[in-house]
Amino acid sequence: MVNLDFFCSPIGLGHATRDIAIANNLDNHALRFITGSSAARIIREAEFDVADLYSPPRFVVENGALKKPAKWLWSYFQYYKECKKISKKIMHDDAPELITSDEDFASLTVAQENKIPTVLITDILETHFVKGIGSIIERKMNKSMQNIIQNCDVVIIPESGDSTGNINRVGPIVRQTEFTREELRQKFSFEKETVLVSIGGTDAGLFLIEKTLDAISKIKNDIEIVVVSGPSLKKEFAKNIRNLGYVSNLHELIYAADVVVSLAGKSTIDESNAYGTPGIFIPIKGHFEQEDNARDEGFEFEDVFRLEKIIGDKLQQNRNPVSTDGAKRASDLIKKLI
Repeated sequence: MVNLDFFCSPIGLGHATRDIAIANNLDNHALRFITGSSAARIIREAEFDVADLYSPPRFVVENGALKKPAKWLWSYFQYYKECKKISKKIMHDDAPELITSDEDFASLTVAQENKIPTVLITDILETHFVKGIGSIIERKMNKSMQNIIQNCDVVIIPESGDSTGNINRVGPIVRQTEFTREELRQKFSFEKETVLVSIGGTDAGLFLIEKTLDAISKIKNDIEIVVVSGPSLKKEFAKNIRNLGYVSNLHELIYAADVVVSLAGKSTIDESNAYGTPGIFIPIKGHFEQEDNARDEGFEFEDVFRLEKIIGDKLQQNRNPVSTDGAKRASDLIKKLI
């Protein structure tokens, strides 16, 4: 019997990594993840039961800028309808006591229609992808999303701040490691100052890799460059650059590195802050969520054109780890409903 169906948005790997952190604190409760794409892979490698059923639409990014957001939004709407069909069958087969969703609003809709208690994990309460006439559709989608949020038993937001009503701000949710930083540096053979470049689960951040490599080539320091290009980017770089491709333990690489250069996904930012690794977070231009995340950390898209100076400054910055128990606090809220 499944106590908990855990639906995880596969649009970006950050949802999966923070959900793994939460699930690691759910003790022996029987749970199954439902997601797709690379998110299913990373959850499976964390030794959880997972159904690989979702095929999300991909963002179109050219030279670091989001293109055709209205078309993407329409594709997302079609994807949402397909996810509702999948969710309905899953809940019929599993008869779960609780539905937990990390920004998979289709499953919440089905669960609430069937009077199953719901938990939402999210760092956005409305979207702002589209301008002009396309924004009319987005406003309607936001209104539906607000209704879903209001009807959730618990809403978990991975940021610090006050909680009110069903909104619970638990602080950053990050994965833990059993190794010290020195042990990890030895494990990964990080012998020099190390800059880690990460672009998540898609090839949308290729521009950031290229700009970072160009910037570091102009710095005189003897720097080791390690690239995590993800499962989608099949590209060879110079021989002196280690491209690890896909990894399931990015948090440990972040901890071991001296500087992280990344797209502005919230989970990567939170892991960088938690482990005290100085970070540079460049958003996809026109991606409202990443632009908001980057702004909170003091960055904007145009910083990609001055990475040489920023990386040099960050290499001189002291580490300042931040203690967080967001994963445990989130799991405690979920356990109260099972």
